[in-house]
Amino acid sequence: MFDARYHVLSLAAVLVALVLGLLLGVAIGDSGLVSSAERRIRADLRSDVRAANRRADDLQATMAQQDRFEREVYPLLVTGQLEGQDIGVVFLGRTSDDMVGHVRDALRETGGRLRTVVTVREPVDVGGLAEAAKGTRYERLEQDGDLLEPLGRRIGVQLVEGGRLVGRVARPLFSTRAGNLRPLDAVVVVRDPLSLDGDAADRRDALENGLVAGLRGAGARAAGAETRDTDPSQVPWYQDHDLSTVDNVDDTAGQAALVFVLAGAEGDYGVKDTADALLPNVAGGTPSP
Repeated sequence: MFDARYHVLSLAAVLVALVLGLLLGVAIGDSGLVSSAERRIRADLRSDVRAANRRADDLQATMAQQDRFEREVYPLLVTGQLEGQDIGVVFLGRTSDDMVGHVRDALRETGGRLRTVVTVREPVDVGGLAEAAKGTRYERLEQDGDLLEPLGRRIGVQLVEGGRLVGRVARPLFSTRAGNLRPLDAVVVVRDPLSLDGDAADRRDALENGLVAGLRGAGARAAGAETRDTDPSQVPWYQDHDLSTVDNVDDTAGQAALVFVLAGAEGDYGVKDTADALLPNVAGGTPSP
């Protein structure tokens, strides 16, 4: 699962430079005054452009072969890894349909099913949560902000194990929700926070910290995920919250790594400086930390 795309980009830059040089030579030259040296330079430039075009064609063919290889090998790597398991995606901040698509692609052939996709509302609707939690200790959220982290922890546990409170507070807690709130075997966490400050940021952080701690405390296999171009990267945040990470879920290799993490592997995988390896070690079809 090697990536030739960066070579293509570099080659494209070379082509542009060569073509610009050729055009500039034509623009400033006078056909009657062109020296033999200038003609040789032009001929060399044309030869370089033709060679670069051939190289680009070769790279395109290599990329096509690579893509075909990845499509055909992927099922061999992941088939049955998540058989019968229910998977959820929890967005912290903004929702991304592309990320949902990447997770769906990762789950193909694994036997796992994407059951739940939720987005935790930002900024936190403290009043709505307090109202929905009437009859519990969390009804005092507006008076006692220290209850937000314990509430998040309990929500995290109930996302994995099931429970009534998560259903009661779902409307003010989640800005979007797809699928049923049912017990989950594994969870993909995707963080893309809004720009908040002051009390709004503190409340957001408390709820998120509690929720992720609840997921981990309930024994869920959880992964923090992002794409190659996520900026700023959220991998350090995931690591601070004891989540395994995958930083390139928009690649086939990243999708395979995500499957292995959801199946039990631990660590940081992908192509960024924060990654330990591209993929977890796999022995006998079973991921190992």
